[in-house]
Amino acid sequence: MGVYNVHERLLEATADEVGALIDSLSGGAADRLWPHPDWPAVEFDRPLAVGATGGHGPVRYTVTAYVPGTWVRFAFGGPRGFHGFHEYAALPVDGERTVLRHTLAMRTSGPARLTWPLAFRPMHDACLEDSLDRAEAACTGTVARPARWSPYVRLLRALAR
Repeated sequence: MGVYNVHERLLEATADEVGALIDSLSGGAADRLWPHPDWPAVEFDRPLAVGATGGHGPVRYTVTAYVPGTWVRFAFGGPRGFHGFHEYAALPVDGERTVLRHTLAMRTSGPARLTWPLAFRPMHDACLEDSLDRAEAACTGTVARPARWSPYVRLLRALAR
């Protein structure tokens, strides 16, 4: 099964400001992009750079490309059956606005053909919208339309505990 999943937010911030959010990824308490503590923290075996391995929760990946302040791509290493990548990119619109985009492109095989649509996708979508809320708050001090978890996502989170 082919999967192409995109989440993006137009931010009232320069490309440098949005790029700095990407650069902070997995910086522990300094991470201003990942929505921790509501979701498992992103952790790597070293600072964000090509070759760093880690992930969040059961999702494992390796940094395969990184342009500081602009773009980072991760290749999946798990769960089994996830074959592809996900990435964050800061895309300048003009001098004052930037789109922060997260793209996931993969094919699934084996059990992932069921676990992706039934569990991982709803959780992924909720987590990414929370990440974009966090980015918006970091850039503007507020979130115009905060994401809300669906009842199904709340159920999945309860079952995961």
